[in-house]
Amino acid sequence: MAERDNRRGNRRDRDETPEFADRLVAINRVSKTVKGGKRFGFAALVVVGDQKGRVGFGKGKAKEVPEAIRKATEQAKRQIVRVPLREGRTLHHDVEGRHGAGRVVMRTAPQGTGIIAGGPMRAVFEMLGVHDVVAKSVGSQNPYNMIRATLDGLQKESSPRMVAQRRGKKVADILPKRDESPAESVQTVEEAAPAAADA
Repeated sequence: MAERDNRRGNRRDRDETPEFADRLVAINRVSKTVKGGKRFGFAALVVVGDQKGRVGFGKGKAKEVPEAIRKATEQAKRQIVRVPLREGRTLHHDVEGRHGAGRVVMRTAPQGTGIIAGGPMRAVFEMLGVHDVVAKSVGSQNPYNMIRATLDGLQKESSPRMVAQRRGKKVADILPKRDESPAESVQTVEEAAPAAADA
């Protein structure tokens, strides 16, 4: 019995370890009209992630700011999604996400580019662990819509391993061959052009 309690205690300690970082994206003062007047409160929007490919967002309302942030953080941890990253730093391919009037375009970027994105999108990428990405928001500038659109696009990401598994092939069959250099391929095109003109 004592051993079982000890195991439970260890499991609880593991669960409570702060593996997620969080970022407060927006906080608004909201009001509810009641018979006696207005009751004021706060609404918080929080993004959490482990900076290793998992991210989620949540929103919470309360009469005090700390309580609203706590509620939003708890909800965000329940809505975590996993996103495959290339080399642990950027996206595998360009992708577009939509939610309502919000639309975002995200492009993979070479090493050293950094996070080129604004406001709420930057928070998502930082919590996800992306180091190089170029992103633009087109349409709604509402932070809720921007984050939902960003996560919609990120959930469309697929790695070569996932594509190979879906198609029943090996990863080597999916990826382009690297036998010849770009210079050789240009040379073969230039050689082929006169032959086509003669024909």
